[in-house]
Amino acid sequence: MNKVSGVIFSLLISGYILAAAEEGVAETTNTKPKTESQDWKPSDSKPKSSLRDNLFYGGYINLSFGDYAVIGIEPMVGYKVNSKFSTGVKVRYNYIRDSRYATTRNTSSYGGSIFGRYKATPKFYLQLEPATYNYEFFYIGGGSEREWVPYVFAGAGYIQPLGESSWVYAEIMFDLMMDNKSAYDDWTPFFSIGVGTGL
Repeated sequence: MNKVSGVIFSLLISGYILAAAEEGVAETTNTKPKTESQDWKPSDSKPKSSLRDNLFYGGYINLSFGDYAVIGIEPMVGYKVNSKFSTGVKVRYNYIRDSRYATTRNTSSYGGSIFGRYKATPKFYLQLEPATYNYEFFYIGGGSEREWVPYVFAGAGYIQPLGESSWVYAEIMFDLMMDNKSAYDDWTPFFSIGVGTGL
C-alpha cells in the first residue's frame, strides 16, 4: 500500500468538553464576576462527581482530494479522569478513491483506537494512542485482501481558546509502531488542525 504523507486538515465537529471547561473559562478576560447562578469552576478544580459530567465528545472529518482522494469521519468519546489526565476511544471510517493507476480503485478503511492524554500545561498536552485499522491491499496480478494494521501514535497538541465554549487546536503525531504496511512513512509527522465547541 502506498504511504500517505503531507498535512491532513481536520474539522472538529463536536468538540472536547475537557478543553472547553479548562481553557475557555480560564482564558476569557471579559467574564462577569461569578454569581450563585454560575456553576463553572476554575481549571484547577477536581472533576465533577457525576460520570456524565466527566464525559466529553468530539471527532473530525478528513477531506483529501486529487488522484488519491479520501473522505472520512472519526467520532470520539472520552472521560476526564482528573484535571490533568483523560482517556477515551475513537472509531474511524474512510472512503478512498485511488486513480493513480490504469484502473481506478474504490475501497475503504476502518478501525479504532484508545487514547490517553496528559495536560502538561493549560494549553499543551501529550498524547499516546494505540490503534488498529483494516485496509484492502491490492495485488499487481489482480485480486485483493483485507488486513488489520497496528499503530502506536504519540505526539503533542496545543489548544487556543476562542471563548468560553470554543477553541482552535493543532496536533502533531508520529507512528511509533512503524509496521511495514503502515500508511505513514517512518518518523514522518502528520498534522491535524481543527475548531471545537463544547456541548
